[in-house]
Amino acid sequence: MATAELVLGLLSGGAAHGYDVKRGHDAWFPDSRPLAFGQVYSTLARLERDGLVEVAERTAGGGPDRRVFAITEKGRKHLEDWLADPVPPAWGTADEMLRKLVAALRTGGDPTAFLARQRANHLRRIRELQDAPPAGDPTAHLVRSYLVAHLDADLRWLDSALERLTDDKETS
Repeated sequence: MATAELVLGLLSGGAAHGYDVKRGHDAWFPDSRPLAFGQVYSTLARLERDGLVEVAERTAGGGPDRRVFAITEKGRKHLEDWLADPVPPAWGTADEMLRKLVAALRTGGDPTAFLARQRANHLRRIRELQDAPPAGDPTAHLVRSYLVAHLDADLRWLDSALERLTDDKETS
């Protein structure tokens, strides 16, 4: 995931504390894994080091200094370039699900049991996403439909893989 670019996108709306960046990310992607605070602050540190953000304000309190970060012109240009660059299709990549299936096949594991558990997990996640209405934000529906479409595509592949393994077992 392009965390740095998402942080720049969040800061493009105005300067913010790291806490606000995290909350903003989690609001943009409510159905995804929340962004960890540690990841926010390490990303902000890298962006600051690279001149893509700067500290706009520093306040001292009872604990560590609280810093407000703002995107720089260099950061705006970086964000603009990132948004203009299409994402390449994932040709030949193997995500964890495929890696586990291949490992089960190659190590004598039970690939059909793995596929059945994975299928049940995907169905459960689709139901969760479909049962809870997306937030009022217009982008929430886009994010939700994207997730469901990808889970549905994975389900079709899981069914195809299970069918192929069953057919191969019967012809052996």
